[in-house]
Amino acid sequence: MFLKSTLCAATALTLITAGGAFADGHSATITIATVNNGDMIRMQGYTDGFTAETGIAVEWVTLEENVLRQRVTTDITTKGGAFDIMTIGMYETPIWGSNGWLVPLNDLSAEYDAADLLPAMAGGLSHEGTLYAAPFYGESSMVMYRTDLMEAAGLEMPDAPSWSFIAKAAREMTDRDNDINGVCLRGKAGWGEGGAFITAMSNSFGARWFDGDWNAQFDTREWSDTLNFFVNMMNDSGPAGYATNGFNENLSLFNQGKCGMWIDATVAASFVTGDDSTVADSVGFALAPDNGMGVRSNWLWAWALAIPAGTQQEAEAKQFIEWATGKGYIEQVAANEGWANVPPGARTSLYENANYQAVPFARMTLDSILSADPTNSTVDPSPYIGIQFAAIPEFAGIATEVSQEFSAAYAGQQSIEDALEKAQAITNDAMEAAGYR
Repeated sequence: MFLKSTLCAATALTLITAGGAFADGHSATITIATVNNGDMIRMQGYTDGFTAETGIAVEWVTLEENVLRQRVTTDITTKGGAFDIMTIGMYETPIWGSNGWLVPLNDLSAEYDAADLLPAMAGGLSHEGTLYAAPFYGESSMVMYRTDLMEAAGLEMPDAPSWSFIAKAAREMTDRDNDINGVCLRGKAGWGEGGAFITAMSNSFGARWFDGDWNAQFDTREWSDTLNFFVNMMNDSGPAGYATNGFNENLSLFNQGKCGMWIDATVAASFVTGDDSTVADSVGFALAPDNGMGVRSNWLWAWALAIPAGTQQEAEAKQFIEWATGKGYIEQVAANEGWANVPPGARTSLYENANYQAVPFARMTLDSILSADPTNSTVDPSPYIGIQFAAIPEFAGIATEVSQEFSAAYAGQQSIEDALEKAQAITNDAMEAAGYR
Protein backbone atom coordinates (compact mmCIF):
# COMPACT_ATOMS: atom_id res chain seq x y z
CA MET A 1 0.00 0.00 0.00
CA PHE A 2 2.88 2.34 0.73
CA LEU A 3 5.31 0.70 -1.68
CA LYS A 4 7.17 2.99 -4.00
CA SER A 5 8.58 2.02 -7.34
CA THR A 6 12.09 0.67 -7.17
CA LEU A 7 14.91 2.50 -8.85
CA CYS A 8 18.41 1.19 -9.28
CA ALA A 9 21.37 3.33 -8.35
CA ALA A 10 22.46 3.63 -11.97
CA THR A 11 19.10 5.07 -12.98
CA ALA A 12 19.20 7.47 -10.06
CA LEU A 13 22.47 8.89 -11.33
CA THR A 14 20.81 10.03 -14.55
CA LEU A 15 18.74 12.45 -12.51
CA ILE A 16 21.79 14.45 -11.44
CA THR A 17 22.14 17.79 -13.13
CA ALA A 18 25.35 19.65 -13.86
CA GLY A 19 24.95 21.67 -10.66
CA GLY A 20 24.88 18.56 -8.45
CA ALA A 21 21.15 18.70 -7.70
CA PHE A 22 18.64 16.20 -9.03
CA ALA A 23 16.26 17.03 -11.85
CA ASP A 24 13.31 16.30 -9.55
CA GLY A 25 14.52 18.94 -7.10
CA HIS A 26 16.01 16.58 -4.51
CA SER A 27 19.57 17.01 -3.27
CA ALA A 28 20.25 13.27 -3.47
CA THR A 29 18.55 9.89 -3.87
CA ILE A 30 19.38 6.85 -1.75
CA THR A 31 18.35 3.31 -2.62
CA ILE A 32 17.36 0.97 0.19
CA ALA A 33 16.90 -2.80 0.09
CA THR A 34 14.43 -4.07 2.68
CA VAL A 35 12.20 -6.97 3.65
CA ASN A 36 8.49 -7.09 2.86
CA ASN A 37 7.16 -7.26 6.41
CA GLY A 38 4.60 -4.98 7.99
CA ASP A 39 6.94 -2.75 9.99
CA MET A 40 9.17 -2.03 7.02
CA ILE A 41 6.20 -1.31 4.78
CA ARG A 42 4.82 1.02 7.45
CA MET A 43 8.15 2.86 7.51
CA GLN A 44 7.93 3.46 3.77
CA GLY A 45 4.64 5.27 4.34
CA TYR A 46 6.45 7.89 6.44
CA THR A 47 9.35 8.43 4.06
CA ASP A 48 7.84 11.46 2.34
CA GLY A 49 8.22 13.33 5.63
CA PHE A 50 11.93 12.48 5.72
CA THR A 51 12.32 13.68 2.14
CA ALA A 52 10.46 16.93 2.86
CA GLU A 53 12.69 17.56 5.88
CA THR A 54 16.05 16.69 4.30
CA GLY A 55 15.63 16.96 0.53
CA ILE A 56 16.86 13.35 0.24
CA ALA A 57 14.68 11.13 -1.94
CA VAL A 58 14.34 7.45 -1.09
CA GLU A 59 13.87 4.61 -3.54
CA TRP A 60 12.91 1.18 -2.21
CA VAL A 61 13.71 -2.35 -3.30
CA THR A 62 11.29 -4.41 -1.20
CA LEU A 63 11.81 -8.17 -1.27
CA GLU A 64 10.63 -11.41 0.33
CA GLU A 65 12.98 -12.48 3.13
CA ASN A 66 14.86 -15.25 1.35
CA VAL A 67 15.26 -13.15 -1.81
CA LEU A 68 16.45 -10.13 0.18
CA ARG A 69 19.20 -12.15 1.81
CA GLN A 70 20.37 -13.44 -1.55
CA ARG A 71 20.34 -10.02 -3.21
CA VAL A 72 22.16 -8.08 -0.51
CA THR A 73 24.73 -10.84 0.03
CA THR A 74 25.50 -10.98 -3.69
CA ASP A 75 25.68 -7.20 -3.93
CA ILE A 76 28.04 -6.69 -1.01
CA THR A 77 30.36 -9.60 -1.82
CA THR A 78 30.69 -8.51 -5.46
CA LYS A 79 30.82 -4.78 -4.58
CA GLY A 80 27.85 -4.29 -6.89
CA GLY A 81 26.90 -0.92 -5.42
CA ALA A 82 23.17 -1.28 -6.03
CA PHE A 83 22.20 -0.10 -2.55
CA ASP A 84 23.09 2.74 -0.21
CA ILE A 85 21.37 1.05 2.75
CA MET A 86 20.74 -2.66 3.30
CA THR A 87 18.34 -4.30 5.72
CA ILE A 88 20.37 -7.05 7.38
CA GLY A 89 20.44 -8.82 10.74
CA MET A 90 22.54 -10.16 13.57
CA TYR A 91 24.03 -12.93 11.47
CA GLU A 92 25.46 -10.80 8.68
CA THR A 93 26.44 -7.66 10.58
CA PRO A 94 29.43 -8.84 12.69
CA ILE A 95 30.82 -10.91 9.82
CA TRP A 96 30.49 -8.17 7.22
CA GLY A 97 31.74 -5.55 9.66
CA SER A 98 34.88 -7.56 10.39
CA ASN A 99 35.48 -7.89 6.64
CA GLY A 100 35.35 -4.11 6.17
CA TRP A 101 32.21 -4.36 4.02
CA LEU A 102 30.12 -1.98 6.16
CA VAL A 103 30.49 1.65 7.21
CA PRO A 104 30.97 1.93 11.01
CA LEU A 105 28.17 3.74 12.80
CA ASN A 106 30.36 5.06 15.61
CA ASP A 107 29.77 8.73 14.80
CA LEU A 108 26.00 9.02 15.06
CA SER A 109 24.74 12.24 16.62
CA ALA A 110 24.31 12.83 20.35
CA GLU A 111 20.59 13.36 19.73
CA TYR A 112 20.36 9.85 18.27
CA ASP A 113 21.45 8.45 21.67
CA ALA A 114 23.09 5.18 20.66
CA ALA A 115 23.51 4.35 24.37
CA ASP A 116 19.73 3.92 24.53
CA LEU A 117 19.83 0.86 22.24
CA LEU A 118 19.07 -2.33 24.15
CA PRO A 119 22.44 -3.99 24.95
CA ALA A 120 21.31 -7.28 23.38
CA MET A 121 20.60 -5.48 20.11
CA ALA A 122 23.67 -3.25 20.03
CA GLY A 123 25.91 -6.17 20.96
CA GLY A 124 24.54 -8.40 18.23
CA LEU A 125 25.01 -5.68 15.62
CA SER A 126 28.60 -4.85 16.56
CA HIS A 127 32.07 -6.20 15.91
CA GLU A 128 34.78 -5.61 18.51
CA GLY A 129 32.65 -2.94 20.15
CA THR A 130 31.86 -0.97 16.98
CA LEU A 131 28.24 -0.68 15.85
CA TYR A 132 27.84 -1.56 12.16
CA ALA A 133 24.04 -1.61 11.83
CA ALA A 134 21.27 0.24 13.65
CA PRO A 135 18.27 -1.83 14.78
CA PHE A 136 14.96 -0.77 13.25
CA TYR A 137 13.33 -3.30 15.51
CA GLY A 138 14.47 -6.16 17.69
CA GLU A 139 12.75 -9.42 18.38
CA SER A 140 12.77 -12.76 20.05
CA SER A 141 10.07 -15.38 19.51
CA MET A 142 7.08 -16.32 21.67
CA VAL A 143 3.75 -18.10 21.67
CA MET A 144 0.75 -16.15 20.37
CA TYR A 145 -2.50 -17.98 21.02
CA ARG A 146 -6.28 -17.72 20.85
CA THR A 147 -7.55 -17.23 24.38
CA ASP A 148 -11.10 -18.18 23.36
CA LEU A 149 -10.02 -21.50 21.84
CA MET A 150 -7.77 -22.25 24.80
CA GLU A 151 -10.66 -21.67 27.17
CA ALA A 152 -13.01 -23.78 25.05
CA ALA A 153 -10.46 -26.60 25.22
CA GLY A 154 -10.53 -26.39 29.02
CA LEU A 155 -6.86 -25.45 29.19
CA GLU A 156 -4.87 -22.52 30.56
CA MET A 157 -1.68 -21.38 28.87
CA PRO A 158 1.26 -21.17 31.29
CA ASP A 159 3.54 -18.15 31.05
CA ALA A 160 6.37 -20.57 30.27
CA PRO A 161 4.86 -23.63 28.52
CA SER A 162 6.53 -26.90 27.63
CA TRP A 163 6.49 -28.47 24.19
CA SER A 164 4.35 -31.31 25.52
CA PHE A 165 1.72 -28.79 26.63
CA ILE A 166 1.84 -27.08 23.21
CA ALA A 167 1.28 -30.41 21.43
CA LYS A 168 -1.61 -31.29 23.75
CA ALA A 169 -3.23 -27.88 23.37
CA ALA A 170 -2.78 -28.02 19.60
CA ARG A 171 -4.67 -31.31 19.39
CA GLU A 172 -7.45 -30.00 21.60
CA MET A 173 -7.88 -26.78 19.61
CA THR A 174 -7.77 -28.35 16.15
CA ASP A 175 -11.16 -28.28 14.42
CA ARG A 176 -10.79 -29.48 10.84
CA ASP A 177 -14.50 -29.01 10.07
CA ASN A 178 -14.17 -25.28 10.78
CA ASP A 179 -10.69 -24.91 9.24
CA ILE A 180 -8.98 -24.23 12.58
CA ASN A 181 -5.47 -25.61 13.01
CA GLY A 182 -4.21 -26.05 16.54
CA VAL A 183 -0.76 -24.72 15.71
CA CYS A 184 0.89 -22.88 12.81
CA LEU A 185 4.69 -23.01 12.51
CA ARG A 186 7.27 -22.27 9.84
CA GLY A 187 8.24 -25.10 7.52
CA LYS A 188 9.40 -23.00 4.57
CA ALA A 189 12.91 -23.65 3.26
CA GLY A 190 15.48 -20.94 3.91
CA TRP A 191 18.04 -20.58 6.68
CA GLY A 192 16.19 -17.57 8.11
CA GLU A 193 12.71 -19.00 7.58
CA GLY A 194 11.93 -22.58 8.56
CA GLY A 195 15.62 -23.15 9.22
CA ALA A 196 15.61 -20.51 11.95
CA PHE A 197 12.55 -21.97 13.63
CA ILE A 198 13.68 -25.59 13.69
CA THR A 199 17.18 -24.64 14.87
CA ALA A 200 15.79 -22.63 17.80
CA MET A 201 13.39 -25.47 18.57
CA SER A 202 16.19 -28.03 18.45
CA ASN A 203 18.13 -26.17 21.14
CA SER A 204 15.37 -26.94 23.63
CA PHE A 205 15.56 -30.63 22.70
CA GLY A 206 19.29 -30.72 23.51
CA ALA A 207 20.45 -30.61 19.90
CA ARG A 208 23.19 -28.47 18.35
CA TRP A 209 24.63 -27.95 14.89
CA PHE A 210 28.24 -28.79 15.78
CA ASP A 211 30.26 -30.35 18.55
CA GLY A 212 33.44 -28.74 19.83
CA ASP A 213 35.45 -30.04 16.87
CA TRP A 214 32.97 -28.67 14.29
CA ASN A 215 31.54 -32.10 13.51
CA ALA A 216 27.90 -32.02 12.36
CA GLN A 217 25.43 -33.41 14.89
CA PHE A 218 22.43 -34.35 12.75
CA ASP A 219 23.04 -38.06 13.37
CA THR A 220 22.10 -37.65 17.04
CA ARG A 221 18.99 -38.70 18.94
CA GLU A 222 18.34 -35.04 19.86
CA TRP A 223 17.92 -33.95 16.25
CA SER A 224 15.79 -37.01 15.49
CA ASP A 225 13.60 -36.19 18.47
CA THR A 226 13.21 -32.59 17.30
CA LEU A 227 12.14 -33.37 13.75
CA ASN A 228 9.89 -36.28 14.70
CA PHE A 229 8.12 -34.20 17.34
CA PHE A 230 7.70 -31.29 14.92
CA VAL A 231 6.40 -33.38 12.02
CA ASN A 232 4.03 -35.43 14.19
CA MET A 233 2.58 -32.30 15.81
CA MET A 234 2.18 -30.49 12.50
CA ASN A 235 0.62 -33.49 10.78
CA ASP A 236 -1.84 -33.84 13.67
CA SER A 237 -2.65 -30.19 14.24
CA GLY A 238 -1.05 -27.97 11.60
CA PRO A 239 -2.31 -26.51 8.33
CA ALA A 240 -2.11 -28.34 5.03
CA GLY A 241 1.00 -27.35 3.10
CA TYR A 242 2.87 -26.14 6.18
CA ALA A 243 6.14 -27.13 4.48
CA THR A 244 5.89 -23.96 2.37
CA ASN A 245 4.63 -21.61 5.11
CA GLY A 246 6.90 -18.89 6.50
CA PHE A 247 6.30 -15.81 8.62
CA ASN A 248 3.93 -14.03 6.26
CA GLU A 249 1.87 -17.11 5.43
CA ASN A 250 1.36 -17.99 9.09
CA LEU A 251 0.54 -14.40 9.97
CA SER A 252 -2.22 -14.45 7.37
CA LEU A 253 -3.59 -17.75 8.70
CA PHE A 254 -3.60 -16.52 12.29
CA ASN A 255 -5.28 -13.24 11.41
CA GLN A 256 -7.98 -15.15 9.52
CA GLY A 257 -8.76 -17.14 12.66
CA LYS A 258 -7.29 -20.37 11.31
CA CYS A 259 -4.63 -20.97 14.00
CA GLY A 260 -5.04 -21.78 17.67
CA MET A 261 -1.38 -21.02 18.36
CA TRP A 262 1.47 -19.48 16.42
CA ILE A 263 5.06 -19.52 17.70
CA ASP A 264 7.06 -16.90 15.88
CA ALA A 265 8.67 -13.48 16.04
CA THR A 266 7.58 -11.22 18.89
CA VAL A 267 7.24 -8.40 16.36
CA ALA A 268 4.11 -10.12 15.04
CA ALA A 269 2.21 -9.21 18.19
CA SER A 270 1.17 -5.81 16.88
CA PHE A 271 -0.24 -7.39 13.72
CA VAL A 272 -2.25 -10.18 15.37
CA THR A 273 -3.82 -7.58 17.67
CA GLY A 274 -4.28 -4.96 14.95
CA ASP A 275 -7.04 -3.91 12.60
CA ASP A 276 -6.24 -6.60 10.03
CA SER A 277 -6.75 -9.41 12.54
CA THR A 278 -10.17 -11.04 12.87
CA VAL A 279 -9.18 -12.38 16.30
CA ALA A 280 -7.51 -9.24 17.71
CA ASP A 281 -9.59 -9.25 20.89
CA SER A 282 -8.75 -12.87 21.76
CA VAL A 283 -4.94 -13.09 21.66
CA GLY A 284 -2.65 -14.04 24.54
CA PHE A 285 1.11 -14.35 24.80
CA ALA A 286 3.58 -16.73 26.47
CA LEU A 287 7.29 -17.52 26.36
CA ALA A 288 8.51 -19.90 23.67
CA PRO A 289 8.33 -23.54 24.81
CA ASP A 290 11.03 -25.64 26.45
CA ASN A 291 11.59 -29.26 27.43
CA GLY A 292 12.79 -28.77 30.99
CA MET A 293 16.44 -28.92 29.88
CA GLY A 294 17.31 -25.33 30.75
CA VAL A 295 17.08 -23.88 27.23
CA ARG A 296 13.97 -22.31 25.70
CA SER A 297 13.27 -22.30 21.96
CA ASN A 298 13.23 -18.54 21.47
CA TRP A 299 15.64 -16.80 19.15
CA LEU A 300 17.20 -13.34 19.07
CA TRP A 301 17.17 -11.14 15.98
CA ALA A 302 17.10 -7.58 14.76
CA TRP A 303 16.22 -6.25 11.37
CA ALA A 304 18.72 -3.43 11.09
CA LEU A 305 19.89 -0.81 8.62
CA ALA A 306 23.51 -0.86 7.48
CA ILE A 307 25.54 1.11 4.94
CA PRO A 308 27.72 -0.84 2.50
CA ALA A 309 31.27 0.45 2.25
CA GLY A 310 31.88 2.28 -1.01
CA THR A 311 28.50 3.99 -1.23
CA GLN A 312 28.62 7.47 -2.71
CA GLN A 313 25.81 8.55 -0.36
CA GLU A 314 27.29 7.79 3.07
CA ALA A 315 26.25 11.06 4.74
CA GLU A 316 22.73 10.87 3.34
CA ALA A 317 22.43 7.20 4.34
CA LYS A 318 23.42 8.05 7.92
CA GLN A 319 20.79 10.78 7.99
CA PHE A 320 18.16 8.25 7.00
CA ILE A 321 19.32 5.69 9.55
CA GLU A 322 19.16 8.26 12.34
CA TRP A 323 15.65 9.21 11.23
CA ALA A 324 14.30 5.67 10.82
CA THR A 325 15.81 4.11 13.95
CA GLY A 326 15.66 7.14 16.25
CA LYS A 327 13.29 8.08 19.05
CA GLY A 328 11.48 10.61 16.87
CA TYR A 329 10.25 7.96 14.45
CA ILE A 330 8.84 5.90 17.34
CA GLU A 331 6.99 8.95 18.63
CA GLN A 332 5.67 9.73 15.16
CA VAL A 333 4.21 6.25 14.70
CA ALA A 334 2.77 6.30 18.22
CA ALA A 335 1.04 9.63 17.56
CA ASN A 336 -0.46 8.45 14.27
CA GLU A 337 -1.12 4.75 14.85
CA GLY A 338 -0.90 4.09 18.58
CA TRP A 339 1.87 2.76 20.81
CA ALA A 340 1.10 -0.87 19.94
CA ASN A 341 2.32 -0.24 16.39
CA VAL A 342 5.75 1.29 17.07
CA PRO A 343 8.85 -0.75 16.16
CA PRO A 344 9.58 -2.87 19.26
CA GLY A 345 12.64 -4.35 20.87
CA ALA A 346 15.33 -1.82 19.98
CA ARG A 347 15.45 0.90 22.66
CA THR A 348 15.57 0.78 26.44
CA SER A 349 13.57 3.99 26.71
CA LEU A 350 10.61 2.39 24.95
CA TYR A 351 10.20 -0.16 27.74
CA GLU A 352 10.54 2.58 30.36
CA ASN A 353 7.68 4.52 28.76
CA ALA A 354 4.42 4.15 30.69
CA ASN A 355 2.40 4.44 27.48
CA TYR A 356 4.20 1.45 26.01
CA GLN A 357 4.12 -0.55 29.24
CA ALA A 358 0.33 -0.57 28.87
CA VAL A 359 0.59 -2.45 25.54
CA PRO A 360 -0.49 -6.06 26.28
CA PHE A 361 2.49 -7.75 24.66
CA ALA A 362 5.23 -5.32 25.73
CA ARG A 363 6.35 -7.19 28.84
CA MET A 364 6.35 -10.64 27.22
CA THR A 365 8.35 -9.29 24.28
CA LEU A 366 11.00 -7.84 26.58
CA ASP A 367 11.09 -10.96 28.75
CA SER A 368 11.60 -13.07 25.61
CA ILE A 369 14.44 -10.85 24.38
CA LEU A 370 16.15 -10.82 27.77
CA SER A 371 15.90 -14.61 28.12
CA ALA A 372 17.69 -15.26 24.82
CA ASP A 373 21.42 -15.92 25.21
CA PRO A 374 23.39 -16.29 21.95
CA THR A 375 26.57 -17.22 23.85
CA ASN A 376 24.93 -20.19 25.63
CA SER A 377 22.23 -21.32 23.24
CA THR A 378 22.57 -25.09 23.52
CA VAL A 379 22.30 -27.64 26.35
CA ASP A 380 25.70 -29.13 25.60
CA PRO A 381 28.58 -26.73 24.81
CA SER A 382 28.94 -25.62 21.21
CA PRO A 383 31.79 -23.79 19.46
CA TYR A 384 29.60 -21.09 17.92
CA ILE A 385 27.70 -17.97 18.94
CA GLY A 386 24.08 -17.70 17.86
CA ILE A 387 20.69 -19.18 18.68
CA GLN A 388 18.91 -19.77 15.37
CA PHE A 389 22.19 -19.62 13.46
CA ALA A 390 25.89 -20.29 13.94
CA ALA A 391 27.83 -17.06 13.44
CA ILE A 392 30.28 -18.35 10.84
CA PRO A 393 30.40 -17.22 7.19
CA GLU A 394 29.63 -20.68 5.86
CA PHE A 395 26.41 -21.12 7.83
CA ALA A 396 23.97 -19.38 5.49
CA GLY A 397 24.85 -21.59 2.54
CA ILE A 398 24.93 -24.80 4.56
CA ALA A 399 21.71 -24.05 6.42
CA THR A 400 19.86 -23.14 3.24
CA GLU A 401 20.59 -26.62 1.85
CA VAL A 402 19.76 -28.33 5.14
CA SER A 403 16.46 -26.47 5.42
CA GLN A 404 15.53 -27.62 1.94
CA GLU A 405 16.02 -31.24 3.00
CA PHE A 406 13.93 -30.67 6.12
CA SER A 407 11.12 -29.04 4.14
CA ALA A 408 11.12 -31.99 1.77
CA ALA A 409 10.61 -34.27 4.79
CA TYR A 410 7.77 -32.06 6.08
CA ALA A 411 6.11 -32.38 2.67
CA GLY A 412 6.39 -36.17 2.77
CA GLN A 413 8.86 -36.26 -0.11
CA GLN A 414 11.43 -38.14 1.95
CA SER A 415 11.74 -39.65 5.42
CA ILE A 416 13.00 -37.75 8.43
CA GLU A 417 15.87 -40.22 8.63
CA ASP A 418 16.89 -39.50 5.05
CA ALA A 419 16.68 -35.75 5.63
CA LEU A 420 18.94 -35.95 8.68
CA GLU A 421 21.39 -38.22 6.89
CA LYS A 422 21.64 -35.73 4.03
CA ALA A 423 21.96 -32.82 6.46
CA GLN A 424 24.86 -34.59 8.15
CA ALA A 425 26.66 -35.15 4.86
CA ILE A 426 25.98 -31.64 3.51
CA THR A 427 27.27 -30.02 6.68
CA ASN A 428 30.37 -32.16 7.19
CA ASP A 429 31.39 -31.87 3.53
CA ALA A 430 31.04 -28.07 3.63
CA MET A 431 32.93 -27.72 6.89
CA GLU A 432 35.75 -29.94 5.65
CA ALA A 433 35.99 -27.91 2.43
CA ALA A 434 36.12 -24.71 4.48
CA GLY A 435 38.98 -26.04 6.59
CA TYR A 436 37.18 -26.44 9.92
CA ARG A 437 37.88 -30.19 10.06
